[in-house]
Amino acid sequence: MPEPPIRDAATVILLRDRDGPQVLMGRRAATAVFMPSKSVFPGGAVDPGDAAVPLAGLPDPVCMERLAEAAAPGLARALVAAAIRETWEETGLILGPPGAWPQPPPDWAGLAAAGRVPSGAGLRFVFRALTPPGRPRRFDARFFLADADALGVAGEDFARASGELADLRWIPLEAVRDFDLPFVTELVLAELAQMLRRGAQAAGVPFFTGEDGETGFRRLGRPLRG
Repeated sequence: MPEPPIRDAATVILLRDRDGPQVLMGRRAATAVFMPSKSVFPGGAVDPGDAAVPLAGLPDPVCMERLAEAAAPGLARALVAAAIRETWEETGLILGPPGAWPQPPPDWAGLAAAGRVPSGAGLRFVFRALTPPGRPRRFDARFFLADADALGVAGEDFARASGELADLRWIPLEAVRDFDLPFVTELVLAELAQMLRRGAQAAGVPFFTGEDGETGFRRLGRPLRG
């Protein structure tokens, strides 16, 4: 069987502090072709229209530089938009300030109807991972970290979520590994734990290339400070 095409994707790690760090995760359906029944962060593939979505803000210039490294021209902005859209679709949480948005694209109509405009200003690019060969689907996924408290999305109301992810919940970081996780998610969580201890990524953003098991790593650019 030929390898499936590699799709660009964006994932958001929403982090809050409740007597210790907690992350928002949900469970994929048992019938899903890709990662069935796994607990994951909200995220998904970049849509063709994401690059044209107007954004009220972007991550800082260092993050945008890292996103653009080893990527197609113009993709960085589309990845930020995809991260916001997927968070909205899968959790019902909106990353963006109040504002009017006339004639939004169909995928963004619900967010616009809530009186909000999308913004990536609170996102920080912290990890990149390529799905290893041999999987039914392959993604080049960029992981963004966001302070849910600072962005006002640290609540428990997921009523507007699409239902794609079941059992949405905030999980204490120390308890996350008790859940059924994809291998890449375990790598991301290990990096997150180190970041929280050190306040920085000591050698730049990790890029797991997926080709060589646990040794398939390179680093993107200079460190991102906390």
